[in-house]
Amino acid sequence: MLAQQLVNALSLGGVYALFALGFTLIFGVLDVINLAHGAIFMLGAYAALQAVLLLKLPLPAAIVVAILVAALAGLLLDRFIFAPLRARNAPHLAPMIATIGLAISINSAVQGIFGAENLRFPVDALPAEAFQMGTIRVTLIELQIIFLSILLMVALLWGLKRTRVGVALRAIAESPKAAALLGIDVEKLFGVTAVIASILGGVAGVLIALYSNALFPTMGQPMLHKGIAVVILGGMGDIRGAMLGGLFLGFAEVFAVAYIGSTMRDAVAFGLLFAILLLRPQGLFGQAAQRRA
Repeated sequence: MLAQQLVNALSLGGVYALFALGFTLIFGVLDVINLAHGAIFMLGAYAALQAVLLLKLPLPAAIVVAILVAALAGLLLDRFIFAPLRARNAPHLAPMIATIGLAISINSAVQGIFGAENLRFPVDALPAEAFQMGTIRVTLIELQIIFLSILLMVALLWGLKRTRVGVALRAIAESPKAAALLGIDVEKLFGVTAVIASILGGVAGVLIALYSNALFPTMGQPMLHKGIAVVILGGMGDIRGAMLGGLFLGFAEVFAVAYIGSTMRDAVAFGLLFAILLLRPQGLFGQAAQRRA
């Protein structure tokens, strides 16, 4: 029983961590709270579903389509919202308010096109294989979710630490002005950051849709609440904190459902987050790590 819940928690926590990574990356580098991240999460899921239904693509190819759609959304987000506001030296809350409006527009547009009802991936599009190891039963889709989540998290950490772009992003997170003086193309990397963060959000949307096999236009809203909680828990703008916070929330939800009841899932998970923040208000990685990418 315990081992089975650990597997379930790892697959759900990995998705939460991916979503939170995109959210915290935008905050750490652009210093913006992107409340449209949940809408991009939903766009990724719908893009993958339409790729399966309309284009008859297999699931891996549908995920690639979702990545492309999410990347385009991130590029447009920076080009038409963040960049103009930066150019006008807009107040700090302006980008956040703008992303609220964008999220509402995207949700309304998707609801107008596809309807408000739940949609599902066709059963034959999902792998049906399952593996039994003693008392543990793991489906192939759960293994794929865990593998892809870990792969993207490791790739992001490696990229931030080992590549020139990653070093430049970390420099911008510390001080955009100092980074510009060092010759870094700050504006270009702001756009790159928005694209990477949106890809993480879009892939998280596909994975949670596969995990639950349910898509609806407002599916990004509860995920946004969880993402904000996870980012605050880990320490605003801290990559390590986002990963650990996402995994923590996944484990808390799964164990709450297994041992207390599904109706108490959010109450237990967010209650634990609240208790931790009371003990450590600056988040798991403290004040010093608050602005690190």
